[in-house]
Amino acid sequence: MSSTAVIARTATPEDAGGHAELPIEGMTCASCVVRVERALKAVPGVEEAHVNLVTGRARVAFDPATASPAALTRAIEGAGYAVPGPAAAETTSIELPIAGMTCANCVRRIEKALRAVPGVTAASVNLVTQRATVDFAPGETSPRVLVEAITQAGYSVPEFEAAPAARVEAAARAEAIAQSEQREQRGLRRDFIAAAALSVPLLVVAMSHGAIPGTEGTFGRWLQFVLATPVVFGPGRRFLRLAWKALRHGAADMNTLVSIGTLAAWVYSTVALTLPGLFPHAEHGVLPHLYFEAAAAIISFVLLGKLLETRARRRLSDAVRGLVALVPKTARRLGDGREDDVPVESLVPGDHVLVRPGERIPSDGVVVRGVSAVDESMLTGESIPVDKAKDAQVFGGTLNQSGALVVRVTHTGGDTALARIVEAVEQAQGSRAPIARLADVVSSYFVPIVLGIAVITLLAWVAVDATAAGFAVAIERFVAVLVIACPCALGLATPAAVAVGTGRGAELGILVKGGAALEAASRVDTVLLDKTGTLTEGKPALTDVVPGAGWSGAELLALVAAVERESEHPVARAIVEGAERRGFRVAQASDFRMEPGFGIAGTVDGRIVHVGTSAWLGRNGVDAASLEAEAERLAERGRTPSFVAVDGLLAGLVAVADRPSEGARQVVADLKEMGIEVAMVSGDRRRTAEAIAAELGIRRVIAEVRPEDKARVVADERARGRVVAMVGDGVNDAPALAGAHVGVAIGTGTDIAIAAADIALLRGGISSLPVALQLARRTLRTIRQNLFWAFVYNVIGIPIAAGALYLWTGWLLSPVLASAAMSLSSVSVLANSLRLRRFAAGGV
Repeated sequence: MSSTAVIARTATPEDAGGHAELPIEGMTCASCVVRVERALKAVPGVEEAHVNLVTGRARVAFDPATASPAALTRAIEGAGYAVPGPAAAETTSIELPIAGMTCANCVRRIEKALRAVPGVTAASVNLVTQRATVDFAPGETSPRVLVEAITQAGYSVPEFEAAPAARVEAAARAEAIAQSEQREQRGLRRDFIAAAALSVPLLVVAMSHGAIPGTEGTFGRWLQFVLATPVVFGPGRRFLRLAWKALRHGAADMNTLVSIGTLAAWVYSTVALTLPGLFPHAEHGVLPHLYFEAAAAIISFVLLGKLLETRARRRLSDAVRGLVALVPKTARRLGDGREDDVPVESLVPGDHVLVRPGERIPSDGVVVRGVSAVDESMLTGESIPVDKAKDAQVFGGTLNQSGALVVRVTHTGGDTALARIVEAVEQAQGSRAPIARLADVVSSYFVPIVLGIAVITLLAWVAVDATAAGFAVAIERFVAVLVIACPCALGLATPAAVAVGTGRGAELGILVKGGAALEAASRVDTVLLDKTGTLTEGKPALTDVVPGAGWSGAELLALVAAVERESEHPVARAIVEGAERRGFRVAQASDFRMEPGFGIAGTVDGRIVHVGTSAWLGRNGVDAASLEAEAERLAERGRTPSFVAVDGLLAGLVAVADRPSEGARQVVADLKEMGIEVAMVSGDRRRTAEAIAAELGIRRVIAEVRPEDKARVVADERARGRVVAMVGDGVNDAPALAGAHVGVAIGTGTDIAIAAADIALLRGGISSLPVALQLARRTLRTIRQNLFWAFVYNVIGIPIAAGALYLWTGWLLSPVLASAAMSLSSVSVLANSLRLRRFAAGGV
């Protein structure tokens, strides 16, 4: 199976509704946003335009009869910005594994090579996941051409096949990536063991300075050569080969620094060993110093760092591997009166599979026979198993517990709920946060600057001391500068933290769609909460039974439930369910009739019952004035009251309400504690919305807002300079979710159709919102720590390696210690990022 993941998608900005989403390049600040929005709104036919600086995209609503995507593109270009790729062309996205990358310069080189291919609209390379994501027009280029571009840039794409533009199954993709990582780890382990086996005795010999019998004099010097040379040109060949490839393409990277440093030490030492007469000595009979141990130790330490780095990098994607591992490898397919164990990959929609107790369901489907309880916690987070019977929906990877089920397969492979979650997490881990741009820019100039500093250091030390001993010290300083200054830590700082943060989010049931979403979520200071279905359960429930004079609550509710049982109205269902929960056996009513919007009536055990508004009861000869005040009180508390009359006399009130969801009040309190302003946005009447808000501790209420106007509310908040998160159900609130800095959708593991949202809360409903924002803040704090220490490491390390401390302390950093410090810098960044795996709710 190829490890190439090809994901087809349509990226045309225009849809049938006169909407466009256009990528924009060149924006750097808020004034750019204003300029682009002004240019778009000046196009005839444009009704609305919103530009997002973080995502670099413009969302435009326009009249298709007047405006077009091409006109919008021209307007953006006229404002001085670029719309990459053909504006209305269909593009395909492909993920390619890449071998040979070592630092941020490699990332930039591959991205540059890919973007130069005609038909490529976007290219993003992730150093941590070792993958490139490329958007391209199939009519203009092909995956094979992209692979050739990567190869010509000096890298390789392992196990590539020209796969069709279709989704490759997550399990196969993960397995192929794991195999590639294992091969890389085995190769590094083999090379490190070989290098260490030769370097350790070499260091002993070199550091003994002839104190060990048999190592003194010429023999000892040639022994150093014999031990060092196989290390430099054996295990070290990987760095030499990659540096040569980079040189052929006019570039430089970490391999360049390591190769020049080791070769400089080896060549100088070899010349000093074989042609000592070239070096005039200040003292009599003093042979020039050798640096063979430095060359070998540099290779060994860099290999050790790379080995530790690959192990740590593998742990970054443990969350995805854990999800993929939930899918069984085989399924028990039924057919022709027999059972066959077949690979899960061979299942097709319509197959019937048998799932016994204790087995995981192999694919999404519908129960056709059997009764059982299924543990769906891996999707929904609910610890209580869900009862399943005929026609119930089940999902691949969930655990069947108590009974055997026969399931008809409905979705397979990449179309299952679990596979969509895995794919979303993989894409998020491969994305780049905007904060990474600083590191990218610095890295692009880093290696040439370091080479320049190394040469200046060499010349400066030679100028200070032109003797043979001085030249030896100059070479040592030159090597130390080259080796200590590695851009690996800079390149890993952001993608490592994003990978761990998004993976940890997936484990907590929080689907974060990329580094940009994480960064925006970390800066949120205003949260707009939809009411129905977000802060509330989304369905009415019986809350109050107020009996009139001469009536008991039980008698009143029994009569009302009997009449309401004949209605399909949500309020009627809420009353019937409420009565049943209280232990009533709901009787059968006759002579049922209904006036939509006013009320219903029926006969129960010979008694005529009316349930409805006070005005409707008045038209039926019933005076409801005595309970008007109580009805008003209930309405102020967010209830919906209905008057009840029996045999022409007022009998009482029943009320229903959409109750706040469990934990909603605590969520509001947690958000306030985080310093976030909270407001409710609802289409309900103001009095009802304010009653729910008061119950939850929300002071600011924006009520009586139509779904299409919620986006305007978001825009108004953004205009105030607020960083806005809109939280809704992901369907009716889609325009508002898309217009916010961060759109947060409340969903379940089976409802991944929350495409407008940047973050999807798959478990726990609204209760996961503070956790998601805390995770974003923690991740961004980790990125900043990584970048800070990566910068500080180089700012401090390079001068020390050059000999800055020599003037005060007389101490010089040896190339051996420089190579160890360089290797540890990358590992420390990864280790700091991996601390996010221990993130738990409550930590900011």
